[in-house]
Amino acid sequence: MDNRNIFIVRCGEVALKGLNKPYFERMLAERVKKLLRGYGNTDVRREDGLIFVRAERGYTREEIIAVITKVFGVASVSPAEETASELDAIGAAAVDFLRARAERDGIKTFKVEAKRADKRFPVKSPEIASRVGAYVLKVCDNLHVDVHKPDCRLFVDVRKDCTYLYDRKIPGFGGLPLGTNGKGLSLLSGGIDSPVATFMMARRGMRVDAVHFHSFPYTSERAREKAETLAGMLAVYCGRFDMHVINMLPIQEVIAERCPEEEMTILLRRFMMRISERVAVETACGALITGENLGQVASQTAEALSVTDAATGLPVMRPLIAFDKIEIIEKAKEIGTYETSILPYEDCCTVFLPKHPVTKPKLKNILRSEEKLDTEALTVAAADSRETVVIYPSVDM
Repeated sequence: MDNRNIFIVRCGEVALKGLNKPYFERMLAERVKKLLRGYGNTDVRREDGLIFVRAERGYTREEIIAVITKVFGVASVSPAEETASELDAIGAAAVDFLRARAERDGIKTFKVEAKRADKRFPVKSPEIASRVGAYVLKVCDNLHVDVHKPDCRLFVDVRKDCTYLYDRKIPGFGGLPLGTNGKGLSLLSGGIDSPVATFMMARRGMRVDAVHFHSFPYTSERAREKAETLAGMLAVYCGRFDMHVINMLPIQEVIAERCPEEEMTILLRRFMMRISERVAVETACGALITGENLGQVASQTAEALSVTDAATGLPVMRPLIAFDKIEIIEKAKEIGTYETSILPYEDCCTVFLPKHPVTKPKLKNILRSEEKLDTEALTVAAADSRETVVIYPSVDM
């Protein structure tokens, strides 16, 4: 048998894709293989809706699992042992497996659950479980069967060429493999919401780039560094991507000089949409992604979002639209961005912030105010002045 560490990867939602299932499985396997390239002699193959990974023993199982569980499309992963598909061999392997658990974790009870993937195997699943359990009981006096609440649930997966034994199913993030649902441009601030929104769209299979707006020197370099740190954390899940950094201060100054103060926020958001659309078209992104949440702030009322959307012809993805703040915070903690997001560095939306922003803007009034601005020239100048930073996965996650 192969002496490398073995992992069984389950594909979650991919399994529901009907005739497209092989495409999604292939994309998922390729993603896993790509992320494990730095882990020596690693083999990744697909079989019967599962992905089997073999990795060198020079790396701990936990290291490999940490990589695999961050791959979108992975429902769960199990570190497994391999043996021949013969009852005596399976029984002996089960004894070794459970003895090791007893020595390491002090387990006293177990239950065997068997699955016969190879229907040509002469013994059916319930009998496999019964006979393997009897083999263990015969050899291990200190272990007993408990079918209701066992200390260890031993899974036996009998296949044509070999049989796998495992006792853990470590959950992944599920979703769909990256690259199966186009590419989007995320409006990434330094706050809590937009990193979570970016993560959630990537989890649906969308590749992402990002655009970050700042108002230097009103906003500090630390604020930009914070955004880049968050982007690096997201790249752990999304892979390397580009972040386009744009200074909005010239536009904010013109709006403040020529337009009603209460319209500052909504006018700024519309410029962000125009600029993002221009960048998205130039970088082959088919949608914009924002962290907006209905009713959270003045610019996120239903009326304000409608006026904002009217500034772009691209679809705007808002995966957090119906979430409450507590749910968003919990997700940010889960993916590791929360502690960085709450660092007290300002973003561009706090500059020239009106005391009483309009909450139910009328599009006709906003268009009237924009007549005082050369929106096209300002949009082009901002987009063309962007600095593009290549974001690599953070090593601090």
